[in-house]
Amino acid sequence: MKKGIFLFLWLSIVFSLAACGQSKNSDTTSKQPSANNFSEVTDMQVPENFILIKGGSFQMGSPESEAWRSADETQHTVMVSDFYMCKYELTQKEYEEIMGSNPSNFQGENLPVENISWLDAVVYCNARSEKDGLTPVYTIDGQNVSWDRSANGYRLPTEAEWEYACRAGTTTPFYMENSPSAEDANYYGHYPYEIEDNYFSQANLEVKPGEYRETTVPVDSFSENPYGLYNMHGSVSEWVWDYYGEYPAEEQTDPAGPVSGNLRVYRGGGWNDFAKNMRSAYRATLEQNKGIFNLGIRLVLNAMPGSGKILGTETQQTDNTDSESGKILIAYFSWGGNTEGVAEEIQSQTGADLFEITLVNPYSSDYNTVLDEAQRDQNAQARPELGTHVENIDEYDTIMLGYPNWWASIPMPVASFLEEYDFSGKTIIPFCSHGGGRFGQSLTAIAKLAPNASMGEALSIHYSGGSTLSSDVTDWLSSNGIQ
Repeated sequence: MKKGIFLFLWLSIVFSLAACGQSKNSDTTSKQPSANNFSEVTDMQVPENFILIKGGSFQMGSPESEAWRSADETQHTVMVSDFYMCKYELTQKEYEEIMGSNPSNFQGENLPVENISWLDAVVYCNARSEKDGLTPVYTIDGQNVSWDRSANGYRLPTEAEWEYACRAGTTTPFYMENSPSAEDANYYGHYPYEIEDNYFSQANLEVKPGEYRETTVPVDSFSENPYGLYNMHGSVSEWVWDYYGEYPAEEQTDPAGPVSGNLRVYRGGGWNDFAKNMRSAYRATLEQNKGIFNLGIRLVLNAMPGSGKILGTETQQTDNTDSESGKILIAYFSWGGNTEGVAEEIQSQTGADLFEITLVNPYSSDYNTVLDEAQRDQNAQARPELGTHVENIDEYDTIMLGYPNWWASIPMPVASFLEEYDFSGKTIIPFCSHGGGRFGQSLTAIAKLAPNASMGEALSIHYSGGSTLSSDVTDWLSSNGIQ
């Protein structure tokens, strides 16, 4: 009889564990915390779909030999403690159940929530913590947010935790052995890794161009990474805790980034990104009160209590988008005339001053040649010499900055323009002509080059804009408070 009871209890435990929402690979699935883990987590079941990420040491950033690396990816040694991470990006259903609204550009219960700001994300974390009986992690005071590292509630990962989890023990640009194809991740599949150097002759490409879906996909799409996490590359990028800043050279343990700033970091790349901007080390930035159509979140929980409180201080920027408070300059770079047409429409509606960014040595007028020249300059992060200059930049409070989306970023003449002047305290309002990738990572490029400026609501125009250009510009101007 006792043996029968024992067998019944043992089978009950087995079947209970089998029903706990494990991922496909049992060796990387969520494990219940052991006795030495965070006591407050052990008092509850680990939430469904959260998996234990065992800590360790890794090289954060990218080696100088990595193709298309950025200068802000300096490699350094980082030690990360254990933590729990959701294997899926947060869904629209989960967000709406807590917040009562759904701001997403693409609608679907099992699609990732997007178009939420960093501030929206931390508010959600606290609200869900309270609903689930956990201690909220964040104290929110307007634009300033502090983080209690001992609290057991839901939170955003640090930048180091995110990259550690994405890499999953790998040291290559992506966690998979080869770079991702459009069958492995949801991105601008026409532009796989290193396409820029092989656009006209693709025999040497490791992965060939594939499908561009132009939308997000369900959060359980594709295969997991070695730690059991879905869509760490592509679909939507993911906010992390950290302010943007330079990496320190010394070894770090559980770093949380700078204590102040005006740009927050997001990682992973989205549905409209080129593969180069989905690399494990790539760092994107945006102001914390802004959202975008390819940016969402993935939640984490402490596995053990941390110590101390991090006081995040937002560096306030002056908003000068009200045209009555100062002059507006429309500065633009155009090659084929599309961006020029948008700039002229803006000028006709605002009466603002118009300035064309030109080069001492212009790019070729041949389309195939200029593609080659543009990717060459971007790969080298060149700063071509400008042929025109703004003599009175101090007179302008607002710069409406136009450019074509070249290789998912700004053309390098625009980088030259941004480095020539001091934009501190000014507002930059980007407008971009594109062939399908919208902004790419151009907004990040602008933010990094003009970190002390604030950024208004950006406008993306497909090629020349067509019959809706005038109304699109009018609506955009209104959204920025410009008459």
